[in-house]
Amino acid sequence: MNDHEINRAVQYVTASTSYGRETVAAILKTGFGELTDLAVQSTRQFERDALLEYVSQWTIRRTGQPEPLVREVLSCAGRWLDEVYDELSTTPPGPPEPPSPAPQDDEDGEPV
Repeated sequence: MNDHEINRAVQYVTASTSYGRETVAAILKTGFGELTDLAVQSTRQFERDALLEYVSQWTIRRTGQPEPLVREVLSCAGRWLDEVYDELSTTPPGPPEPPSPAPQDDEDGEPV
């Protein structure tokens, strides 16, 4: 999602709610940014509702805004969130994640 599209979403949500432009912009940029980062870093597919819940909780923590406000803003921007989700879900996954390191043995030779 480019800056022009984010600005369109911010304008739409600001006009549709009683929240200030700066508040809406911070919420949307945080939510869209995390959604994009998650798509780039993960090879796992998520259902839309689970992903929206994760993005909502992440945005609430990162912005410090109250949950009802964040949920309303993200819900109002649902069209753009869906577009980002659709775009990212059709993008081929990146390189596979490296395997977890094997457990280390302790001094007695017993597995940990």
